[in-house]
Amino acid sequence: MGRVENVSGKESGGSLVRRILLGSQLRRLRESRGITREAAGYAIRASESKISRLELGRVSFKARDVEDLLTLYGVTDGQEREALLGLVREANIAGWWHSYGDVLPGWFQTYIGLEGAASLIRIYEVQFIHGLLQTEAYAHAVVTRGMPGAPAAEIDRRVALRLERQKVLVSERAPRFHAVLDEAALRRPYGDRAVMREQLKHLIEVSERPNVTLQVMPFSYGGHAGESGAFTMLRFPESDLSDIVYLEQLTGALYIDKREEVAQYDTAMDRLSADSPGPEESRDLLRGLLQLI
Repeated sequence: MGRVENVSGKESGGSLVRRILLGSQLRRLRESRGITREAAGYAIRASESKISRLELGRVSFKARDVEDLLTLYGVTDGQEREALLGLVREANIAGWWHSYGDVLPGWFQTYIGLEGAASLIRIYEVQFIHGLLQTEAYAHAVVTRGMPGAPAAEIDRRVALRLERQKVLVSERAPRFHAVLDEAALRRPYGDRAVMREQLKHLIEVSERPNVTLQVMPFSYGGHAGESGAFTMLRFPESDLSDIVYLEQLTGALYIDKREEVAQYDTAMDRLSADSPGPEESRDLLRGLLQLI
């Protein structure tokens, strides 16, 4: 985990997860000693809000700050200190997506890091095909529609970023990916007929990968559990990290990790999966839609 060699591998996404894990462990140590965030901030010459951001994994760590906090929290065992300081080194590795910072909002950088570190990704999509499943031409049409008047170079950069993200599904430690696509996402045209035909063929091909489960929620089913709109659920191999629900909005994103709230989305995803045709029947639906274009 100490090197960034494969931009589609777990190293880059794993650094963000380690930041969150380290922050969580520091919070537990602080609370177990009955130390306030204000007092912890004073010990490292920082504000209470800085401690809050550190504990949430939203900012990078300095080794000196962590050393001072560990001393304040009474962690004197050499092995325990070194294990946590090792997390600092790994947590500060920059992800591959930082090279796209010119077209990538900060709130989405967090998501890409989590997506790259997940062992299970579950999504429900209704507006368009999910970014990890888009062809280059379809992605170009989606970005162009969403950013009218944007320079061609910027659109190309955004499409390139989306294609780079997709490498996670074929990486050495690819996550399991379970997608439920509403039929509306399949019928809503982005690009011309050729683009849509290529996209549907791509979905059929991708759905046959061993780590991918793809289901279609047909119009014929009527109302269903996805009534609140699109969402993404991420699960991680680290047992200390809870599942996260990601909800994208027009100007930002919401990350939900409270157990009782995540459980509601978990139930909704289970119901969507149970109520949708299975993978083979869903491929038949895709083939049927392909015949109509």
